[in-house]
Amino acid sequence: MNRFCADAARDRQLLFVDAIRAHRERDSPFLTVEVEPDELGPRWLQFADGVVNLDCTDEELDRLKALLDSFPAFKIDDLTRPEDAEGTNARVTAFADQKRIAEFIDRALGTVYDLPADYRAWVTAV
Repeated sequence: MNRFCADAARDRQLLFVDAIRAHRERDSPFLTVEVEPDELGPRWLQFADGVVNLDCTDEELDRLKALLDSFPAFKIDDLTRPEDAEGTNARVTAFADQKRIAEFIDRALGTVYDLPADYRAWVTAV
């Protein structure tokens, strides 16, 4: 374990709060969080300018929409379905503080991608 990855919910959320803070302090274009790839490929999301961005299959998009019921300050702003790619890119606007955004990132990764409770997440770009 190091300061760029975590595998427990509380530790992941603290990691994400720190990453969001660093992203904002550095005025970087975005921050990226990745989870261990599986047979479906890499799983990731990005955050920038109050927007969480992630790719979803149709089933994953349904889980994202259901998750948003628990986060009323978060709304799907845009869905893009490129012709040359499977799935949908979802852009979720987040009107919340760093802690709530970190909680959403953790829950989105776990819920949308149907990961176990002890999934490991890495902050790979800040």
